[in-house]
Amino acid sequence: MSIKEKIEERLAKKLGRRGEFVVDVPDRRVTDADYFTNVVFSLAKSEGKPPKELAPLVANEIKEALDGLVYKVEAAGGFINLWVADDVYRKELKLVAKKRARYGSSKMSKGKVQLEFISANPTGPLTLANGRGGFYGDVLANILKFTGAKVEREYYVNDTGNQVLTLGRSILAALGFHPHADEFYKGDYVKRWAEANRTFVEKNKALPAVVGEHAADDLMASIRKVIEEKAGITFNRYTSERSLHKKGLVKEVLKRIESSGYTYHSEGAQWLKTTAFGDDKDRVLVTSDGFSTYLLADAGHYLETLQRGFKNKINILGPDHYGYVKRIQAVARILGFQKSEVLITQAILIKKGDEFVKMSKRRGEFVTFEDLVDEVGVDVARFFFVMVATNSHIDFDLDLAKEKSSKNPVYYAEYAHVRAKKILAKAGVRRVRAKKKHLAGLRSVPEKQLMALLAQFPDVVRRSAASYEVHHLAKYALDLARSFHNFYEKEKVVGEPDEQSKLVLIAAFLVVLGNTFRLLGITPPEEM
Repeated sequence: MSIKEKIEERLAKKLGRRGEFVVDVPDRRVTDADYFTNVVFSLAKSEGKPPKELAPLVANEIKEALDGLVYKVEAAGGFINLWVADDVYRKELKLVAKKRARYGSSKMSKGKVQLEFISANPTGPLTLANGRGGFYGDVLANILKFTGAKVEREYYVNDTGNQVLTLGRSILAALGFHPHADEFYKGDYVKRWAEANRTFVEKNKALPAVVGEHAADDLMASIRKVIEEKAGITFNRYTSERSLHKKGLVKEVLKRIESSGYTYHSEGAQWLKTTAFGDDKDRVLVTSDGFSTYLLADAGHYLETLQRGFKNKINILGPDHYGYVKRIQAVARILGFQKSEVLITQAILIKKGDEFVKMSKRRGEFVTFEDLVDEVGVDVARFFFVMVATNSHIDFDLDLAKEKSSKNPVYYAEYAHVRAKKILAKAGVRRVRAKKKHLAGLRSVPEKQLMALLAQFPDVVRRSAASYEVHHLAKYALDLARSFHNFYEKEKVVGEPDEQSKLVLIAAFLVVLGNTFRLLGITPPEEM
């Protein structure tokens, strides 16, 4: 249980049913308190008093409830500020030293969950939006697993259907076997694949679907190589849409949906009543010429997921999929998922100097995910992608990403790790023991600030797991690095009377920053 959770538990016990409240970290520009609570506002109505008048009375009550945890309680307007006792933070350092790689872990995310992400059509190289979903999904999977969930990471491969057919026709057009069309893929990769497979293409020039599927298989192999070898993103399972059709799952799910009573026929097509689930219009499952739509195939995929024992599913989609959310959620409800969530990421723009790079996948004018990783490095690309909330777009500053200075947030965070390692090396120690007698020397403001921030790690992890917002963890890494740099610049360590105390603090910092980096999927350098 974290310090914050201990405070919440004691306040809940003291206040009983008198009101709900939150405990959180305050804005450091306003107060140097460790935590604050808004409990006064929830009590004001039942007590019949203004928050400012009630706050001092509640502060006294809280001080008694938190005896031993805090040394100071102070009313601030209608809020209550709390200062944690130094001994509590020192005990937390001992816990860090004891748990090490397990520090911050929990069992809050119970059960099995399938996390689907990227799932880009194998019709071309991965885009930046695909990469954002990839890094986000990878980090979210790490966090959910760290907090107790059994996570399956899945990539759903749309390797059949209209877009693969369009890919085949694009390839035929590149070699002059088919008239060109505006909707065709025009990237250099189309021409390269066509030339490298000219004999096969010519032999199957009357079968664009066959050409498209063969090309899609090759492109998917290239995508996997980028994902796994360059980006360090791992998947437990790649599911082929083609395989769903072969297994009969698409036909099976149609029968399941029909039995629910939410389908009807109109204009020769079969429709799903997605409006019954909040969609703006109903959607076609089977076209008038008898072909299943992407929605029906995706429903077959969801059915397979359910049959494999996953009743909870998270699906991460890109910024062009907002209209898809309610229809696939309708499918999830009809099939009987206990929990189905669709998370949407926002767009990414590349900024080079003062200019933004224009991109279009169909026209072949775009910076690929692989290009970016090669240009700035995987750790930088990963951190820049996940440090922004998923509901915000990213202006990826290419010049800043390549900067080798503290202006670059990744460099800044990793440099704190290197500095800490150098101090331990200079002191000639590999493993620091956190005994009670070694902790008493931690008294300075920079030391206390760093201890307080280290103790917040479990709460940051829990918040990220509960909200699915991994940018909280990236921000925490920067805050932690900033606090350590401040400590480094103001405190001497080796040769000082309280050297051992400071070494315990530095060792704890390395554990927590290391855990943060591992969850983010970043490997810090040993030297810079």
